[in-house]
Amino acid sequence: MGTKKALIWVGSYTADRNGNGQGIVALSADDDGRLTSLGLATAANSPSFLALHPSLPVVYAVAEEGKTVRAYRRTGDVELEAFGDPWPAGEATCHVAADPHGRFIVATCWGDGQVILYELDDDGAITSHTSAAAAVDPHTATSPDEPRPSRAHSSLMLPDGRVMTTDLGHDLVRVWRYSPGGRLQQDHQVILPAGSGPRHMARHHSGTVFVDTEYSVEVAALRMEPDGTYELTTMVPASATGAKEGDAGAEIGLSPDGRFAYVGVRGSNRICVLKVSHGGAELEPVADVPCGGEWPRHHLVREGWLYVANEGSDDVVSFKLNRETGLPDGVVSRVETGSPSVLIPAV
Repeated sequence: MGTKKALIWVGSYTADRNGNGQGIVALSADDDGRLTSLGLATAANSPSFLALHPSLPVVYAVAEEGKTVRAYRRTGDVELEAFGDPWPAGEATCHVAADPHGRFIVATCWGDGQVILYELDDDGAITSHTSAAAAVDPHTATSPDEPRPSRAHSSLMLPDGRVMTTDLGHDLVRVWRYSPGGRLQQDHQVILPAGSGPRHMARHHSGTVFVDTEYSVEVAALRMEPDGTYELTTMVPASATGAKEGDAGAEIGLSPDGRFAYVGVRGSNRICVLKVSHGGAELEPVADVPCGGEWPRHHLVREGWLYVANEGSDDVVSFKLNRETGLPDGVVSRVETGSPSVLIPAV
């Protein structure tokens, strides 16, 4: 029987986004993969993405419909309370990530393409916000008569202190340097094929950053050159059997040992498993498995388990991962929760 308990925060879509959630929910997962709902941590409108402060009991949440970002402070085993006022964000703010040194958070906005930096004080409270430079579409020649909107979608904190962001609308990955005083200055950018739609990112321990694409349902590998710039080295299909009509890539996660990557695909409701080889330089799709529900918006790979937030079926499910093959061995546990959109381990 399981003894250890891991706490997982679950963001959701609520009534303001036609969802069934109520706010941020707490789940526990034991070492047998069993999931238990611990109830509502705090009511909030569509906290669709969450981030943890690296050292303080503070959670940051976007309000995707409300166009704000807000801090919440943990007050008990699973309770959260608002910590300061909500701060303005952009249209359809869909992602937030925290600097590993606790200096700032970055929010990205699907609706208007904004990348917004929020500085933090020593208590983890938000103190200021500044929008970074807007993206410029490098593929204008492919659609000169119909400008494509910028769709900033996620950010990733790099070990050297830089910040990487995706722009799904302009097929860009941009790398930024943080300047104390509240600014992100663009260092360089990596152009992906037109229409691919870079969405989320995961950094391999080799230094390679894998980017899953929403539109083309692929995985791109970005390798850092000696001069510190990232280059696109390969793109492979996420699925071993190919994308289906209506598919859309969602989250990408890596096994702790870096041997496997997992990509959620909405539409056909699959988790695609890819094998990583040659020190993170290559990856190959090996199998697709059912996600255990509908519309897998986000997933978490943790200590031999895969947890999937199925927004469309209002549940979170757990899978045991086969240590040798990397494949999920079937649903172990399922817990109902309204329109789950993100899973973040609390510790």
